[in-house]
Amino acid sequence: MQLDSVQVLDLTRLLPGPYATQLLADAGADVVKVEDTDTGDYARQLPPLTDRDVGALFDSVNRGKRSVALDLKSPEGRTAFYRLVETADVVIEGFRPGVVDRLEIDYETLTEYNDELVYCSLSGYGQTGPYADRAGHDLNYVGVAGLLDMTREDESAPPQIPGYQIGDFGGGLFAAFSVVGGLLSRELGNGGEYVDVAMTDVVASFSQAIAYEALTGDEPRPGETPYTGQYPWYDVYETADGQYVTFAALEEKFWVAFCEEVGREDFLDVHGSDDPAELKAVREELEALFASRSRDEWLETLSDETAVGPVYTPAEALDDRQLEARGLVERPDDAPPRVGFPAAGSDAPESHDESLPAHGEHTDDLLASVGYDEAQRADLRDAGVIR
Repeated sequence: MQLDSVQVLDLTRLLPGPYATQLLADAGADVVKVEDTDTGDYARQLPPLTDRDVGALFDSVNRGKRSVALDLKSPEGRTAFYRLVETADVVIEGFRPGVVDRLEIDYETLTEYNDELVYCSLSGYGQTGPYADRAGHDLNYVGVAGLLDMTREDESAPPQIPGYQIGDFGGGLFAAFSVVGGLLSRELGNGGEYVDVAMTDVVASFSQAIAYEALTGDEPRPGETPYTGQYPWYDVYETADGQYVTFAALEEKFWVAFCEEVGREDFLDVHGSDDPAELKAVREELEALFASRSRDEWLETLSDETAVGPVYTPAEALDDRQLEARGLVERPDDAPPRVGFPAAGSDAPESHDESLPAHGEHTDDLLASVGYDEAQRADLRDAGVIR
């Protein structure tokens, strides 16, 4: 995937939008962070800080981008932005609904300057609906989308906050997908496009495995579906060293392989049973069995055909030989390590720009590229319109 000729004007900050545009930057796009002239992206200062003296979150999702600092509340700042839009391919924004209209940088306005523009709005609840103006973060979105309810062991237990931001990353990923889809549609002759991505919608779309029951009145409950612990052959078990393993033998062939390898052929006919007493008895046997060895002993003992795996900490996961073999974790000499582009391809960029843009670092270069001479840029800077 080579997006070298694509320029993206990125009006987002913090995590969801910058993650989307980092994916595009890693695929070769020229991503320009359009920041205000005051503090810029808040994530620049959020702890913990890396050895480059910026927030680790900012360092992770803003590599290889450029930064232009404009006061979009001023007519002169908007004019400069319009000039950038004329030659751009994509605009992605993450403001609350209505803000781009007040700033006069909405899709309809920008198409007057570039009718081939792919414009993506990324927000918590979308641009329409009764929640559109509601403030929120990832936890709110996964709660509304039904995911948080299903994190419980059973109905008597409280919901558990997911360890990663599902809405933020899922929304960012879908925004990047929508942008690439919009670019392809444009190449096919359909012109520019506006895309409204709601993080809540994206999380709700992850419910496909239980959506039918939810939509037809048979309410899925935590701990009572095939993917939340209903069956003992799809669950998490504690091992002798206080660690955990995952067991996901949904298909009978994996169950058979496991039973044969642990010498419990007496379990073979249980797979597929819905008898509560039988399932309870098997689960108790499996709990005792997995508790007889350490996590790593189980991983060394069982074959790949048993669908047994480890529960790793994030540090263990990012150091795992599988991710190492995939090249997902990048450790450049001149930058902190990071998790890279999560796909391998025959036409992927061979290397990535790991530099971080200082706030407004590329303002002069970018404005010069759209016709502002040195004197004009100096006047704008003196007026506080650019940084």
